[in-house]
Amino acid sequence: MTGAVAPARVEARGWAWRHAGRKRWAIEGVDLRIVEGERVLLVGPSGSGKSTLLQALAGVHGGEEEGEESGTLLIDGRPAAEARGRAGLVLQDPDAQVILARVGDDVAFGCENLGVPRDEIWKRVRGALDDVGLRLPLDHPTSALSGGQKQRLALAGALAMRPGLLLLDEPTANLDPDGVEEVVAAVHRVLDRTHATFVVVEHRVDVWLHLVTRLVVLGRDGRLVADGVPARVLAEHRDELLAAGVWVPGAPLPVASAGTPGRSTAEPVLTAEALAIGRRRGAVVREDLHLALPAGTSTVLTGANGSGKSTLALTLGGLLEPLAGRVRPSAALAGGLRHDPVRWRSRDLLTRIGTVFQEPEHQFVASTVRREVAVGPRAARLASGEIERRVDEVLARLRLDHLAAANPFTLSGGEQRRLTVASVLVTRPQLIILDEPTFGQDRVTWTELVTLLRELVDDGVTLLSVTHDTAYRDALGEHHLELRGHQRVGSAR
Repeated sequence: MTGAVAPARVEARGWAWRHAGRKRWAIEGVDLRIVEGERVLLVGPSGSGKSTLLQALAGVHGGEEEGEESGTLLIDGRPAAEARGRAGLVLQDPDAQVILARVGDDVAFGCENLGVPRDEIWKRVRGALDDVGLRLPLDHPTSALSGGQKQRLALAGALAMRPGLLLLDEPTANLDPDGVEEVVAAVHRVLDRTHATFVVVEHRVDVWLHLVTRLVVLGRDGRLVADGVPARVLAEHRDELLAAGVWVPGAPLPVASAGTPGRSTAEPVLTAEALAIGRRRGAVVREDLHLALPAGTSTVLTGANGSGKSTLALTLGGLLEPLAGRVRPSAALAGGLRHDPVRWRSRDLLTRIGTVFQEPEHQFVASTVRREVAVGPRAARLASGEIERRVDEVLARLRLDHLAAANPFTLSGGEQRRLTVASVLVTRPQLIILDEPTFGQDRVTWTELVTLLRELVDDGVTLLSVTHDTAYRDALGEHHLELRGHQRVGSAR
């Protein structure tokens, strides 16, 4: 990737946005000027409107049928919705940006829409893929990518367009530590070459501090809290930022460590024997896996992107069939049921194994948050009074009660994650499997979620968590499983 681009200028004058059907503004009264080539880190609590602002700047926020807008939002003096092509956006959910079936075609898509000459497109595609560390054949299927790999793919597509305004919404959230360093370094290289204006949303402030020149903070009410040089903002507004859920570097968490991981004498609630896993028959991701989840404890599963963590979690949860070997439940977990979990009915799984997917929106089936949380208890045929009591309790505990009437698809990424956790917790399963449970969480909601999960384990629930979050691993990693190496394809035995 070579050459500078014309950096964009951004201006917001009293800008506000409210989703259709909502009483509260998602973001309100923002006055903000970003000069050409400036590098801005935008932080704030989950649900404070950060993603909303980025989507509006990219001109993809929708029209009147999706919500109500007031004030002015300009790029280079033009309404943002009329300046499409000037901004390259990487969404919070990378799945939402995967368009085509092959990696090379997907990265090339934006360039093709901008009318970039064909020869130039493929130079840009290869350069962008190399920059983000996604070293795969151009014809590699996008359907075979892990969540973290899809994030890199989306970033490559944005970089290949060479936008004057680069917008990133939590681009490192599902990446392993090496991937985080690689992506941040890639962005740094691109900005140094192109001099594009840059706005990144990220809960973990320390990831981007060395690259940005300005820190902008939104509060829980969607209003501007602080704005200025990062070091000064962090020093002068420390207490206010911590109260707002900002991950202030160096601030200790009010959650104790789980202690040194070790072996447990507890009977395994679930065991895997000579297990081979994959998303489809004949394509083996891992094989000959042997593991046990001790009952009433918390186990953390880590590994590089593409190593098969999510596939293993879904297989253990009875949602993917093993390609070889078996998953064996304990007698207490099976509760009289025969066979492996993959043979159980959905209703049988509800109170035995609850799984939270890596992509929250893949689980949504109802039109409101309250109805979504009530789906499981209704399927379990609980009494209506018990359903209402449980739903009210879990919504309040996960700070979702004020969103009970909202459509799940209008929530922020962090709110969607908490909703999927709530939908599992409400049926009180014996084993809970969580894939990246802290994605999109601010410091306050992270602490509350970790505290809740620890209380569940103390009460006898077994927990398996797939995560790249080292603080989460320290807090809940009584036991640690690691998948080493990357995905490989073979034949199931």
